[in-house]
Amino acid sequence: MKERQDIAIKICGMRDPENITDVAALRPQYLGFIFYPKSPRFVGESFDIPGNLPASIKRVGVFVNEASPVILAKNRSLKLDFVQLHGDESPAQCDDLKATGLGVIKVFSLADGFNFDVTKAYRGVVDYFLFDTKGKYYGGNAKAFNWGILRKYDQEVPFFLSGGLSPANVNTLGDIQKMNLHALDLNSGVEISPGLKDIEKIKTVMTLQRH
Repeated sequence: MKERQDIAIKICGMRDPENITDVAALRPQYLGFIFYPKSPRFVGESFDIPGNLPASIKRVGVFVNEASPVILAKNRSLKLDFVQLHGDESPAQCDDLKATGLGVIKVFSLADGFNFDVTKAYRGVVDYFLFDTKGKYYGGNAKAFNWGILRKYDQEVPFFLSGGLSPANVNTLGDIQKMNLHALDLNSGVEISPGLKDIEKIKTVMTLQRH
């Protein structure tokens, strides 16, 4: 069984430099930055990652159906560690991006009846899956899905759990902790407003994960 302290934390939807610095001081394992213009947490065209970000924190660029040259250009300018792909990206595109040295996280939006067979083509060409709630928005719908669906997943590729995670529900993971769960992906559930994170809520989640 995976112990709670072994589960990584990713804070996604970051964009305010001061807020990024404050969240980084808590030492989550990942910070996510959204490069999808239709997202309410879009970083904008002239975004830069603060230079004082600890090297231990992995930088994740979030993209939706973006062309690889655009993704690679962002990687060159911002020194990303991972790309998180929220659209209909093919296994071939994932493989090509991974071949450049980038880590790759492929997102699948889940609802009752989801067929996990669609994930099999991505084995070996991504580092992680991310399971999120199916909804009208790419990159987050602020709601948790039925976690029981994950019992149908073969656990071959480690995964991030996303979708409405907050201090109110992260201590109810139950059997999910026995699965191949790599990280919790927090966004709207620890926000003051879109893109602005609540430090105390993040601290609460981290404390719950340690106990």
